[in-house]
Amino acid sequence: MTIEDNDLQDLFSYIIEERAIQTVFQPIISLHSGQIYGYEALTRGPENTVLQNPEKLFDYAMKSGQLWELENLCRGNALKQAHQLKAKGILFLNVNPNIMNDPKFKQGFTKEFLSKFHMDSDSIVFEITEREAINNLKDFINTVDHYKKQFFQIAIDDVGSGYSGLNVITDVRPHFIKLDMKLIRDIDKDRTKQLLVKSLSEFANYSQIHIIAEGIETNAELLTLIQIGVHFGQGYFIQKPNVEILPIREELKMLIEEESLKRNMVSSGRLTDTSIEHIATPLRTISSNTPIFKVSKLMEANDALPGFCIKDGDKLIGVITRNKLHLKFSGPYGYSLYNTKPITAIMNRSYMKVDAATPIDVVAKIAMNRDPIHLYDFITITKEDQYFGVVTVKDLLEKSMQLEIDYAKHLNPLSELPGNIMIEKQLQKCVDSQINYTVLYFDIDNFKPYNDVYGFEKGDKVIMRLAEILKENTQTDDFIGHIGGDDFIMIVPSSKSHEFCEKIIRDFDASIEHFYNAHDLLKGRIISKNRHGIDERFPLLTISIAGITNKNVLSTYELAEKASHLKKQCKQLSGSKYLLQAPLQKDSRNFKHSQSFKHSR
Repeated sequence: MTIEDNDLQDLFSYIIEERAIQTVFQPIISLHSGQIYGYEALTRGPENTVLQNPEKLFDYAMKSGQLWELENLCRGNALKQAHQLKAKGILFLNVNPNIMNDPKFKQGFTKEFLSKFHMDSDSIVFEITEREAINNLKDFINTVDHYKKQFFQIAIDDVGSGYSGLNVITDVRPHFIKLDMKLIRDIDKDRTKQLLVKSLSEFANYSQIHIIAEGIETNAELLTLIQIGVHFGQGYFIQKPNVEILPIREELKMLIEEESLKRNMVSSGRLTDTSIEHIATPLRTISSNTPIFKVSKLMEANDALPGFCIKDGDKLIGVITRNKLHLKFSGPYGYSLYNTKPITAIMNRSYMKVDAATPIDVVAKIAMNRDPIHLYDFITITKEDQYFGVVTVKDLLEKSMQLEIDYAKHLNPLSELPGNIMIEKQLQKCVDSQINYTVLYFDIDNFKPYNDVYGFEKGDKVIMRLAEILKENTQTDDFIGHIGGDDFIMIVPSSKSHEFCEKIIRDFDASIEHFYNAHDLLKGRIISKNRHGIDERFPLLTISIAGITNKNVLSTYELAEKASHLKKQCKQLSGSKYLLQAPLQKDSRNFKHSQSFKHSR
């Protein structure tokens, strides 16, 4: 039976008057540690009614011009329930962008109102939904700035669909970007989606924005997002929305920790460890109620202090730099005006904060893109969302330069990929790891006669093309090295080794036709002198791939021995091909073999 409009209005009026909604909470977790970062508050209408579905509920409210009443009810109930359930972390509240300009909305989020629920503004994230276009972008941006100044945080929801385009991100400059679930669905099978999310993640890292992947529904989607480097995730695979605050499954946390460990194990290829925690100084913190004159005395007693991080209990809430303190005291009335006030009166709530695992070169790029006023402020380092230490810009730049010099020394000059010293280091990590990896060795077949006929310049172009193919087909955290000549190496998760080899072979075979003249290409061979100086026919270039797992390998020497034995077998086969050691076998003679389909030449 169709429900008439007046019946819907009666039902909606009942919902508003009787506050007949149910608030459920879905956790947002770290994809580095599996720990809960916060919760998104979601609304459900009365059970067994047409407005139980939140989409239908909000659609009706919008069409009937009663969106403000519904959103106000939802936010109030969310804050109340979160307080009663003692939900820890950040609370994400959905907000229609056109509602934020309403004076009633602003009045509803005063410090006094939040204090009823023992909440601070910086623990609230306004999640801007994309149900409709923003009517007046300029007014909306001014409103967002108003809330930012009060230390509320902003998230752009459903990025990748609807009205949540890149222009909103650049105009609003949010703290969080939430990726639409359509981008996440089957991302493990879709290379285009992977590249897009990877690009957004890199943009977010450099812009100090956090990425949240919504709608994670499978184990494979989760693992792919971790490999890409997405910061946070939510979805049914993690936990369905619930009226109660429930813990995250232990097996899920273990899975995330293991996959993050794998990502960090073979992620860099640098000569030395590059995470920022290695140069962080554990500078003491000060309490939020410390008088400013005491902070001044602490700095006068130690000229090397760049400033302090400020905590309210266990929570990091801001920083004070030496320059900021001197600036406040420099005027004729500066000291008398500020000296007895708490340090929170002049501290910076907006400051550069990065995770301890962030690579030094990434931190340097973020730091150098800051506003000129804050360009030389120290950087705050956290680990598992807890204060870890600080890094000065001087220390950061010195270490960055040292790493770049060390790194450049050990790159192959032709491909600019890591050379043998870094390869040896990564192989040792691989052998020591408890995670299943496959080491792939690449060798171009018939390369010497090709070089003899076409010359070294053409030969170098073939080598460069193979290097490009390897780069194009790898995940962020796969390691690629250039042993020398036409020999390359990669370290990849064993679960993806077959798929990867087949893709490399297809791409290599498809590209070879560009390196031959029409005559040789038509014949499918070239004539060159063999080792004895006698003319011999040689097939066109193909590629051989030999893969050795790190299972039951005790040393890099043993791994190299097995690889050498397997490469010899592989090169005896015709065409482009790969041989992979069976992952659960101890004997190196047990292999899996596959030969690619050859492209017509």
